[in-house]
Amino acid sequence: MTPVAARAARAPRRAAAPASTPLERLAPAHYEPVRVPREVGRHAAVPDTLAVGQAGKVGLLELCFERRGERTELVGQFQKAPLQVMRPLYYDPCRPDLPIIQVMSTGGGIVQGDRLRIDLRCGPGASVHLTTQAATKVHRMEFDYATQQVAVEAGADSYVEYLPDPTIPFIGSRLYQRTVVTAAPTATVLAGETLYAGRLARGERYDYDVLATDFELRRPDGGLLALDTMRLVPGTAGVAGPAVLAGHDIVSTFYAVTSLAPAAAVADALHRALADSGTLFGVSVLPQDCGAWVRLLTSDPCAASAAVRAAWDAVRRLLTGSPAPVMRKP
Repeated sequence: MTPVAARAARAPRRAAAPASTPLERLAPAHYEPVRVPREVGRHAAVPDTLAVGQAGKVGLLELCFERRGERTELVGQFQKAPLQVMRPLYYDPCRPDLPIIQVMSTGGGIVQGDRLRIDLRCGPGASVHLTTQAATKVHRMEFDYATQQVAVEAGADSYVEYLPDPTIPFIGSRLYQRTVVTAAPTATVLAGETLYAGRLARGERYDYDVLATDFELRRPDGGLLALDTMRLVPGTAGVAGPAVLAGHDIVSTFYAVTSLAPAAAVADALHRALADSGTLFGVSVLPQDCGAWVRLLTSDPCAASAAVRAAWDAVRRLLTGSPAPVMRKP
């Protein structure tokens, strides 16, 4: 669970390039991951319901933002159910230039055989905040598995916030999630992810089959800055013991990639913001001093949400001088 720095000694494993035509978008090479971890891939099977690639099983979302005048606007969009967005909202009083986008799922969650892909491109000098309408629910799977890929590209001097709500794996679910953040040296990206042990209110704890995630930080030339990998398989290995989740039910990670402040200053801001959060956390600078990151553990959903927001707010104030806005969600 510790990020591994890679100094580009080997050829980078890049995400597939965004497709340009409907036919290319619907090709398996576009929506299937380049590699699926063996912990997930061993569950591959033909579902007894809709097969992989059928209508409603491939969710695609492509968003392109550019600076236009005094604000950032959505200039390119493609969406395919079950993924969709409504129009950008500009309700941050301190950042009226920044559009806020909520990703929605018409399917009510991720089910077996789903292949989801989100591509977000933020042009030079543009800014955007991308989140989800609600938590991502990963439903029980009897056949096959599900994948979700997220590719965030931040151009020169851009500012991107990618902060989705928690991922909740239901009993018997299988998910591989890969997030690739490609940031120009002068770009700023604040990104995070939160994983639950299950439907905590129902007493589910580590009853999913497998939850595998890869979080990659890269430069535009493909060079790998950092790789954060999780492979949680409750049925074959203890995932709640020492050196893993230590008996906690929630793990959250927050990354701040930026050149607007020294990496040590970003790390100090994160540490101060979480010092009284009541969560178990650790803060460190990222490789090549490109920013800082924090991982926290807790069993309290409210504490996890408050801690992530505190981290986001502290770094935002440091880098831009403006606080994090109150998010408007149903």
